[in-house]
Amino acid sequence: MKKILCSLLALVLAALPLLAFAEGTDEDFGGVTLNVYNWGEYIDEAVLREFEQRYNCKVNYKYYDSNETLYTKLSGGDDPWDILVPSDYMIERLIKEGALQPLDKSIVNNLDDLTDSVKNLAFDPDNTYSVPYLWQTVCIVYDTTKIDPAVVEEKGWDLFLDPAYKGHAYMYDSSRDAFMIALKALGYSMNTDNEQEIDAAHQWLLQMNSALNPSYVTDEMIDGMAEGLKWFALAYSGDAAYILGENEDMGFCAPKQGTNIAVDSMVIPAKAGNPRLANLFIRFICEYETSLAISSYTGYASPNAKVLETLSGPGGDYEGNDAYLPRAGYDLDEHYVDNVALAAKLSDLWMKVMAAR
Repeated sequence: MKKILCSLLALVLAALPLLAFAEGTDEDFGGVTLNVYNWGEYIDEAVLREFEQRYNCKVNYKYYDSNETLYTKLSGGDDPWDILVPSDYMIERLIKEGALQPLDKSIVNNLDDLTDSVKNLAFDPDNTYSVPYLWQTVCIVYDTTKIDPAVVEEKGWDLFLDPAYKGHAYMYDSSRDAFMIALKALGYSMNTDNEQEIDAAHQWLLQMNSALNPSYVTDEMIDGMAEGLKWFALAYSGDAAYILGENEDMGFCAPKQGTNIAVDSMVIPAKAGNPRLANLFIRFICEYETSLAISSYTGYASPNAKVLETLSGPGGDYEGNDAYLPRAGYDLDEHYVDNVALAAKLSDLWMKVMAAR
């Protein structure tokens, strides 16, 4: 999933050194290095500098581009990571494998500040091992001057089967996202392992190929939609928030068939070299001013309830931006669960979809 630099918010970034970050009980770690592994461009670096100053430490901040890359690196044991920020299904796997250590909640004592929508999720019911970092939905971004919003709301994911829009759509080159929308369009769970349902989703995607002839892309979608190069696209809500901010003609839809609610959360590996500093980092990220800076910078929804109100409310950076706040409490929305065999099967079928273009 794409983590972007919101040029829209350049003035916010310039002001960040002036923010009054919340006071903590400062400790001197004598220049110790905290190793953090996160998605690319998913944090404002002023936040890292503030943490380094507060605790007299260094942050070694590295990027990955998928949960699977993270898993491979962690399994290899070559890097002494102290903080990881995987997605929900990958956290489930790491917990099952004993690869994480419990949080020290005497240090991470501000979990009450989290919005209820991201607390006590199924993969970690008591937030024993994880604390939400940012969250999002998968959605449709579309040009309201080309497609009637009522049509998008009515069709939802089936918009991707309409030959009237042939050649005018972006589709994410992602087996998980593609099969999610196909399964949801057909009324199935995106976590199904029923062979007939998976085959039906495969046929749906082949039909999409011939009916729509979409452009299969990843991050190129963001600038492309901001510039109005296509009529609609599959998007992540944080990217959609940026697109809507850049182009007033763009609209947002979380289809009524249901979608994926994705939560990226901070965890501490079992073999972390600096667990106390890691717990302090998690507490720091959860603080209001820190969370405000990160969410404002990325466009992805904050897990901090007050930050959500600030950024989406009157005068907030995302006031009136429908994509910023993920839908919460809708029965047909789901989180991914860990299923390695299913992921491999969908990846193989997706290669066949791509080959059939």
